Amino acid sequence: MPKETTNTMRAFQGLENGSSSVRLQAAMAVGTAPDPRFIDKLIERCAVEPDFFVRDMLTWALTRHSSSLTVPRLIDELRSERAQARSQALHTLSKIGDRQAWPAITRALLTDADDEVARSAWRAAVVLVPEGEEPELAAVLATQLGRGERETQLSLSRALIALGDVIMPTLRAAMTGLDPRVRQHAIATEHLLRNPDAGFEFAIEEAKRLVALGRTGQED
Repeated sequence: MPKETTNTMRAFQGLENGSSSVRLQAAMAVGTAPDPRFIDKLIERCAVEPDFFVRDMLTWALTRHSSSLTVPRLIDELRSERAQARSQALHTLSKIGDRQAWPAITRALLTDADDEVARSAWRAAVVLVPEGEEPELAAVLATQLGRGERETQLSLSRALIALGDVIMPTLRAAMTGLDPRVRQHAIATEHLLRNPDAGFEFAIEEAKRLVALGRTGQED
């Protein structure tokens, strides 16, 4: 058996090894010597890999392959019923940065019931959004204000802030909404946009104070 074939088989087997360190090394080897034969296997492993560091290496390995081969297959993965498959595919698309994937970042993904999928979709969207479509994206992202725990809320704030000042009309509207969690999150996001060094915890606590006082933060 040729050495190349033996190495390929060893790498394939390594990606499914019971040891996370072996899987990590196998993913690194695949990324170091890209081979289109590995793309499907890498994507398959992304959907089920339990170790964060291995998943990150799988993503890196995919970015080392031609986007013309990886992007269509990753887009197919966005329709998977497995949340991790959707989340990791979105994460990888954001790292590849090929804007041909933009039409696949649907409202359904941006509002996915799974927090990890939604967060990955937000990050991918702000990387891939075409110039001029930022206000429409901001409007969709704003529907998620107030969602989840602090980590999820911080992810959304970061995504909105990455769009720049185009988010202000949407934030101002959210600051006057009926839901206090939405108002707090919108005020905190606006505070971070103006003061990037403030920190999210401080911004949220300040937003809570303003909401309790019946203010929107726009008066400041």
